[in-house]
Amino acid sequence: MSATCLLEWRQIRALARKEFSDRLRNRWVMVVALVFTVASLLITYFGAAAQGQVGPTSIELTIASLVSLVIYLVPLIALLLGFDAIVGERERGSLDLLLSLPITRQELLLGKYLGLAMALTLSTLAGFTLVGGLLWRQFGWAGLYHYAGFVASAWMLGLTFLSLAVLISVLAHDRARASGLAIMLWFALVLVFDLLLLGVLVASAGRLGGEPLPWLLLCNPADLFRILNVFSLDDMRTLYGLTSIVPPALANPWLLGGAMLAWIAAPLGLAAWRFRP
Repeated sequence: MSATCLLEWRQIRALARKEFSDRLRNRWVMVVALVFTVASLLITYFGAAAQGQVGPTSIELTIASLVSLVIYLVPLIALLLGFDAIVGERERGSLDLLLSLPITRQELLLGKYLGLAMALTLSTLAGFTLVGGLLWRQFGWAGLYHYAGFVASAWMLGLTFLSLAVLISVLAHDRARASGLAIMLWFALVLVFDLLLLGVLVASAGRLGGEPLPWLLLCNPADLFRILNVFSLDDMRTLYGLTSIVPPALANPWLLGGAMLAWIAAPLGLAAWRFRP
């Protein structure tokens, strides 16, 4: 029988509820939810102001604007939410107390991850729901169909960076190093990775990398999210101009969805392995 089958889900649910209530109690989640909600509504309502219009003018342009917001904000929220999940307990001396309870380390880790995932979902729920209401009022159910796919992919993006945050929390020796690693990871994956690939492509006039280079985008969950949404709508493909560098095979939604699931599972599995006694 595998180790997963031996997990006590009742204990994991109790740990997840405790982690979720702890995050609500310090009001961090509420502050983040307010910031995300205000930013989402502002972008949705004033995103087309440069064209002399206010309010959502098309579902494609609204999602394109929200893609940029989500890529910058959701990974940062997830990393800041989870970087001290384990190392924080270790510094406060409460980790030994938790491990003295009749639970396994894997149950503790999974319970904390699920509690943090609930807090992350709550942080973004209000913003996504209010924007969805605006889009439904403007475009009806047809607009919500594409928006639902966008929200699901944004949620998965948050879970990937939350898995990376938990891995950092297991590996780091103290909270200061964990927070530094989390910020560096956000900087590398959200800001530097694309710039580096583009720089290599331009500097070599397309000679270096060639066809394999676009497949490196699979190594970055932020790029997976961007491609998944860009290729789901015709206007967005034109807007971003990615069709010239991304091969059609790479834009397969099943491939991209599977890659995002791998990005959620692999760091969490590595954290569980490293957290063994």
